[in-house]
Amino acid sequence: MSIADLRRDYTLRGLSENEVDPDPLAQFRAWFDQAVAAKVLEPNAMTLATVGADGQPSARVVLLKGFDARGFAFYTNYESRKGHELLAHPRAALLFFWPDLERQVRVEGRVEKVADEESDAYFRSRPHGSRLGAWASPQSEVIPGREVLYQRLHELQQRFGDGEVTRPPHWGGFLVRPTMLEFWQGRASRLHDRLRYQLTDSGWQRERLAP
Repeated sequence: MSIADLRRDYTLRGLSENEVDPDPLAQFRAWFDQAVAAKVLEPNAMTLATVGADGQPSARVVLLKGFDARGFAFYTNYESRKGHELLAHPRAALLFFWPDLERQVRVEGRVEKVADEESDAYFRSRPHGSRLGAWASPQSEVIPGREVLYQRLHELQQRFGDGEVTRPPHWGGFLVRPTMLEFWQGRASRLHDRLRYQLTDSGWQRERLAP
């Protein structure tokens, strides 16, 4: 079978204006909870798109670690490629794709660092090995091989032992404060439902887009 012949018809459900919440963050929570209930594989996985100083976009999958009325939070090494790009150009796009539910959610917005207290609290909740890994990996830098990481990890194990591993100063959270959310529901014949919320001076405005 050729790649061009790979296709799927979406028939599970539709998405109408009278069944969505006027608050897009509340609507996202409803869809996210449904993805969790449906046992979607890693429902908090999201594609994060950033842009570099040369205008080159880059994308990678990261994990959502919290969301509320402010927006969407994730954690990373601030000295990684995405960290440098977000600090220099604090705007980003997110994409959640839940194929089992024939749904996706697009998010665009402004980016800021989360408060140190929030980063500290989340860091303390991570497994011991993950906390050591945040110290061990010079994320996005070229390294000669995995041995560098193993050596660094061994040194950190000797340093911290079984005690508390403090958060590295170069590691913490980003918050994407949305200015746009789009909810996409697959439909038959590629006539998908797309409802977009945009933030205006008077609040969230909702509109339907052609598929």
